[in-house]
Amino acid sequence: MRPLRQLSVVVPTLDEALTLPALFDSLASQRDITLQCVIADGGSADDSVALARRRGARIVRSGRGRGRQLNAGAAAAAHPWLLFLHADSQFTDPDQLAEALDTVATARRNTPSPPPAGHFALRFARGQAGHDMLFALLEAKSASNRPYSINGDQGLLIHRDDFAALGGYDESLALFEDQRIATRIFEHGRWLLLPHRLLTSARRFEAEGHAPRYALMALMMAMEQAGLLGGFVAEAGHAYAAQKDARRLRLAPFRAAALRQLRAAGLRRGLRGVMACGRLIRQNAWQLALLLDLVRHHDDGRWLHRYDRLLAPLLAHRGTDALAGAAAVAALLAGPSLLDRG
Repeated sequence: MRPLRQLSVVVPTLDEALTLPALFDSLASQRDITLQCVIADGGSADDSVALARRRGARIVRSGRGRGRQLNAGAAAAAHPWLLFLHADSQFTDPDQLAEALDTVATARRNTPSPPPAGHFALRFARGQAGHDMLFALLEAKSASNRPYSINGDQGLLIHRDDFAALGGYDESLALFEDQRIATRIFEHGRWLLLPHRLLTSARRFEAEGHAPRYALMALMMAMEQAGLLGGFVAEAGHAYAAQKDARRLRLAPFRAAALRQLRAAGLRRGLRGVMACGRLIRQNAWQLALLLDLVRHHDDGRWLHRYDRLLAPLLAHRGTDALAGAAAVAALLAGPSLLDRG
């Protein structure tokens, strides 16, 4: 084993006693690496903390909120390299963490600036049949290394000095800490796709509804780009409930909250928000080309390459953003959606 293959794995928990055993077993399966597991608990009422302590994890207690918990766990980590994971993560290869650490450490040694950070592509563990194309799209997106496609369930592997330079995770909201640090890495560092896929649970999609959950994620992203996410979350309530509380989503309250936030922002700020939403839609239109490749079983990504080369430059102007933003507002105004039943 290389002497620098030492890694602290930081996992935020809130009533995750059912998922933690599989994570600890998966960590135990990893070869040629020294691991410390730090469980950052946000007030679990179940056996999460006791179970983690029995498995040799270091326990850190903090206020609830993933950003706050992850920062507390990072502060308690013993090793210079940090891997932030969700509790329902599992590895798909026994050399996955050793190879991942070698990938990022080598990149940092050879080209220290801008600093690298690593994430895994996903594979979803599903308990229900159906929605195959949705999960194929989610898995393909997770391997794309593109903005707005890197989330906390893909893990974040980073040197603690680079993590500190980024300012750690945003603690101002109980959610979206992963998107905000991903954006800062795109702006000030570079993302690396790590070897092998990370297994994650589809449990939230299955509990809340596949189409409603995906639509709500898109709406939250739009509110973030519009600079209105804080007010939206405060008004709409639990846009990302604790897993134990996850139930079938109804989109109507969230749609109404988004419209009220746009109105309350005033004309000038509201229009800027609409333009920001439209820009987000335009910047993510590549996903339609990716979906076409998946439907047509084009492993070479031909339609995505064509989109990037031919169509994306044509769409990159404010007129497209305005039209896309107006269409988004029209969709919010349209009333009950089929997505509520999807």
